[in-house]
Amino acid sequence: MITALLIDDDSNLRNGMKSLLARYAPEIRIIGEADSVETGVTLLLQNQPQVVFLDIHLGDGSGFDLLEAVNQRGKLNSQIVFITAHEQYAIKAFRFSALDFLLKPVDPEELQKVIEKLKQVIDKNDNVAHIDLLLENIRKKVDNFKRIALSNSDGIHLFEVSDIIRCESEDNYTKFYIKNSKPILISKTLKEYEELLTEHGFERIHQSHLINLAYLKSYIKKDGGYVVMADNTHLPISQRKKERLNEFLKML
Repeated sequence: MITALLIDDDSNLRNGMKSLLARYAPEIRIIGEADSVETGVTLLLQNQPQVVFLDIHLGDGSGFDLLEAVNQRGKLNSQIVFITAHEQYAIKAFRFSALDFLLKPVDPEELQKVIEKLKQVIDKNDNVAHIDLLLENIRKKVDNFKRIALSNSDGIHLFEVSDIIRCESEDNYTKFYIKNSKPILISKTLKEYEELLTEHGFERIHQSHLINLAYLKSYIKKDGGYVVMADNTHLPISQRKKERLNEFLKML
């Protein structure tokens, strides 16, 4: 069994979440509930559950306030799953921090995916780096994330977004090529990272390649068209991406 706390200021939503967990994730055992930042901090520090299902909006503050308070008063060993309405900024912060979240109303299929992931990482106690990066992003209150957490079987790796040279699709995985670092393989699709990184100067030039335009060295039009990156890799450009890349280069 996996021990869990449920922190939400709406008792109806807590009851609904308990029903979903009982039906779709019986291995989760709720050992306590809280409806505020104050009661949640006390409960969390006293019980040290393996998982916390945490609502963003609480009566006396936010889920972020709760995590800040826990960090100040003790050590956080729990995995955190945020439950939130659709808030674009918060969701981006979660994704850059490699943290799990569930949108309200909670979809049973998404809940099951999160539970399966939790079961794989529950014993690693590597959630602290995720939380630290999340709080760093939330404190800044700007939609321009400087660092990204990439989580794989080895643990959590924090990188400057500006150091990412390119990303390459390998089926349902993405390989990151990072300046002064070994490539790292992440079990998420390239499309997910395209959505995250496009606003940070990245361009999808091919089904299999997402590049940081800051590291683009040459655009060669012969042989079907390809780019040369700062790490001297040659990458193909899909036909429909050539016009967009041409437009970008004309603006330089």
